[in-house]
Amino acid sequence: MFEFHPLSESTRRTLIAADLDPDSVADLVRAAVAEDLMGGIDVTSTATIPADHRSTASFGARGAGVIAGLVVVAAVIDVVCGGEASEFDALVDDGTRVEPGTAVAQVTAPTRLLLTAERTALNLLCHLSGVATSTRRWADALAGTSAVVRDTRKTTPGLRALEKYAVRCGGGTNHRMGLFDMALVKDNHVAAAGGVAEAFRRVRELAADIAVEIEVDTLEGLREAIDAGADEVLIDNFSPDDMRTAVAVRDEMNPAVRIEASGGLTLESARTVAETGVDYIAVGELTHSARVLDIGLDLRTV
Repeated sequence: MFEFHPLSESTRRTLIAADLDPDSVADLVRAAVAEDLMGGIDVTSTATIPADHRSTASFGARGAGVIAGLVVVAAVIDVVCGGEASEFDALVDDGTRVEPGTAVAQVTAPTRLLLTAERTALNLLCHLSGVATSTRRWADALAGTSAVVRDTRKTTPGLRALEKYAVRCGGGTNHRMGLFDMALVKDNHVAAAGGVAEAFRRVRELAADIAVEIEVDTLEGLREAIDAGADEVLIDNFSPDDMRTAVAVRDEMNPAVRIEASGGLTLESARTVAETGVDYIAVGELTHSARVLDIGLDLRTV
């Protein structure tokens, strides 16, 4: 049975500073490595590398993008290699733009354990950096406007907290973390409750202190949502002209209500949408379709 190690105090502090739960990250790492080992051993590394062998290796970007997840890689090294037996140094901060050839981190550890940790570390780092890179493209497209790109709940099961962290690294902002911390009243909720006002009333009756967002697909629905008391309104599949009208209606009825645009949005149309005056642009592809950033691990000193 593989022996996992606890997180070091420095890694725990780093994860907390990144608004990540250290215990949840450690559990995720253990599950990922256990999936690789399936109760067995790393046959290749055990066969080819002496137990007392140590190496220094570097994580290097092979493509241009934004780095996210080095705080998680530190956790992988702790859990697999042991914080006392290894040394991990991030050479850039999460959120940093890098070019091909940039060394982003260095680690010294027992070689067998380092190579056992390699794929889990790279899977997480490459994926999260891909999310951050995708988010940065949208954030750059919106630069100079008042709109902010925002993620959704379309995340990889088990990786939501990490993917939403990567969105923050890329310059985006997070929508609700789950079903518990904000209400989003969609068309099915409205149909089941018997109307927008009744759906809103029921949510407020159950949870008086959380924000309530209502999804609409018409300008009349927007007016109804604002009348009901919505904190935010999600306008779905509106044209840019209708978005501008929606913003004008909001400004007249209640300027405090935030408007989020969603549906059929592309990076090419992002700035046009932002210039209508909406507050948020919801983009599911930040997390559900991000292409990984190519990053490798190479032994430097054996």
